[in-house]
Amino acid sequence: MEHNQYTKLELIQAQVSFIPERWKLDKVGKALNIRNNLRKPISQEVRSTIQGQYPYYGPTRIQDYISEYEQDGIYALIGEDGDHFLKYSTMRQTQLISGKCTVNNHAHILESTNKCGAEWFYIFFKHRNITNFLSRQGASRFKLNKATLEKLPMLVPPLPEQRKIAKILSTWDKAISTTERLIGNSKQQKKALMQQLLTGKKRLFDDSGKPFEGEWEEFKLSKVAEVVMGSSPKSSSYNENSEGLPLIQGNADIKNRKSAPRIYTSEVTKKCSLGDILLSVRAPVGTIAKSEHEACIGRGISAIRAKKHHLQEYLYQWLLWFEPRWEKYSQGSTFEAVNSNDIKSLHLAVPTHSEQTKIASVLSNADQEIELLEKQLADLKQEKKSLMQQLLTGKRRVKLSDKEVA
Repeated sequence: MEHNQYTKLELIQAQVSFIPERWKLDKVGKALNIRNNLRKPISQEVRSTIQGQYPYYGPTRIQDYISEYEQDGIYALIGEDGDHFLKYSTMRQTQLISGKCTVNNHAHILESTNKCGAEWFYIFFKHRNITNFLSRQGASRFKLNKATLEKLPMLVPPLPEQRKIAKILSTWDKAISTTERLIGNSKQQKKALMQQLLTGKKRLFDDSGKPFEGEWEEFKLSKVAEVVMGSSPKSSSYNENSEGLPLIQGNADIKNRKSAPRIYTSEVTKKCSLGDILLSVRAPVGTIAKSEHEACIGRGISAIRAKKHHLQEYLYQWLLWFEPRWEKYSQGSTFEAVNSNDIKSLHLAVPTHSEQTKIASVLSNADQEIELLEKQLADLKQEKKSLMQQLLTGKRRVKLSDKEVA
């Protein structure tokens, strides 16, 4: 193909730098059939009458409604706001009643042709920024009308290549979905473990192989840990030049349950040490993390460290378990902040040091398994993103078998 038949503007609009061999730069309206969307909204009466029979697609919501406009087969759907992409197929393997679906008057239906599949549209535009093509409707609302949709530029490989790319990416999607389910299951299992182990409903075995016995002692948190309430330094001391200590001000400086300070402060007020438990004392109250820094803590954070004969990891796991219970602890009031007395007066039941160690070991192992799965998920997503960048632009070509070409 002669690549110079395309203008520089067309390539820029398509967000590509070149046209791969045998691929075409086409308009959506020429590559696919755009079915007319409804000219009127689906009435509430229709929704309530036939709710639950078929999936319903609007630009921003998915509900179980059906109207007079039904489609059966494989389609790509895009909302009029240009930002909500939905893919629909018969999906009978998930035991839906039928392959039919409906859309309201704010979504477009795209149908496959002999040159381009709806699946390709879905894959290609899901990762394209089309904001510049949208018309403004009011101060902050944008709209993608049919005329504009028809003119959207898109790279179109031969159909066999489209199908092969979709198949490859589908394999990655399945791996990502499987890993996400594993993470969800692991978190639920850990949650159940915490409920059993941290309340004494389930007792582990000691080093001799016998179940732990005996009553747990109840203490206030101040008896088993030191609590340091943060105090914010003057903003004039903030810097990005590593002067002083990192500053942990609140939830914005916590990421993945670890301290992630954004700035430094040359004026150090209150400090946390490496390994301290960080507790958010301002909304959302109760968020728990571990400090990976010696840092200055602002008034949105308190630092907690276990006293002698008490285990830091056990205390961390207990505070994680208690995290969603702050609202109940507040007796129904709007809990926007907690003070030193609120924290120090928390009551917790504490087993012996050896039992603390066993419980902490089981729960921290569960955390490590979840962390490993989350890293695998992040790697899968990044690898898929890189692969898509190559496959959807033709920088990396797929090999087709004789059967796939046919």
